[in-house]
Amino acid sequence: MDETAANAPSTGINFFQNTLENKNTSNDQTLRPLRFDDFTGQVKTLERLKIMVGAAKDRGDPLSHILFNGPPGLGKTTLALILGNEMDRTVRITSGPIIEKPGDLAGLLTSLEEGDLLFIDEIHRISKTVEEYLYSAMEDFRIDIMIDQGPNARSVRLNIPRFTLVGATTRMGMLTAPLRSRFTLQTRLDYYENQALQTIVARTCILLEIPADKNGTQEIARRARGTPRIANNLVLFIRDYAQQRGDGKINLNMAREGMELLEIDDNGLDEMDKRLMKTMADNYQGGPVGLNTLAVAVGEEEDTLAEVHEPFLIQEGYIQRTPQGRMLTSKGFRAIGLEGHDQDSHESQEHLGI
Repeated sequence: MDETAANAPSTGINFFQNTLENKNTSNDQTLRPLRFDDFTGQVKTLERLKIMVGAAKDRGDPLSHILFNGPPGLGKTTLALILGNEMDRTVRITSGPIIEKPGDLAGLLTSLEEGDLLFIDEIHRISKTVEEYLYSAMEDFRIDIMIDQGPNARSVRLNIPRFTLVGATTRMGMLTAPLRSRFTLQTRLDYYENQALQTIVARTCILLEIPADKNGTQEIARRARGTPRIANNLVLFIRDYAQQRGDGKINLNMAREGMELLEIDDNGLDEMDKRLMKTMADNYQGGPVGLNTLAVAVGEEEDTLAEVHEPFLIQEGYIQRTPQGRMLTSKGFRAIGLEGHDQDSHESQEHLGI
């Protein structure tokens, strides 16, 4: 990435992904639903969780271990907090990269009380050494810690309270089979339907006391890429835009003008999405092209493309993943105004036997 790109202001979806942590914490806590009845979307996952919670409460037992899988911003952390509220237990939140050594894990586990929940975000990034200790903690509720080294080394067994491990990952394939198999429930969170997002946007406006009409909330939901986190952050920006450029009310015109300023189009595609697809079309005739090559070509991190942009583009049919690399579809060509290349793309796919 050149110096100009590095210093350029963030726009579009990257802006919302990268600035989430800078938002007012009180807003985040206000917007998070606290109970199952307040949570919108993810119907199948919600039903599974309700069954597990109801059965555990009837027996008086802790919840079984749960693994959430899916793109960022869909509600994995929120669901973990809801589980804690429904079970009337404390939720301890941490992240995989933070737990660097077994002692860190031991400190977390021994601080829990019976029935508490430990939520590990990005659990696929936990170190292999720590993962080994998780096995006995999840199954037998004990861990054996080695103290000292060499001739003085000895093992100390720590009994820990019966707890519930709730893991969250955006990269299911990076989890080892032994770790995955120890979760009673493995459930995937999918992108939200437009109607569910409209409900979320309307709820956010009510909670934050933002005046908004139906057309304005619908426009925000339509461009939020099926992701509640993005929808909520769009609401916050459009609120600011409406205050500065309008009468403070979010309506259709305010929403459209604000989206145009953020370079987010009618389909939720931002500037980086289009640059990615245009690079594939102009430099590689629509593909196939490797992800690493694309990352270098557009000046973006490979992980950012894989976790932020690619899932949505694949799900919506703009690009497809093949054994030879990523390929631009006919829909992708049309999205960047190159409809004349559709036939060339089809011929290329037939040549590759796709």
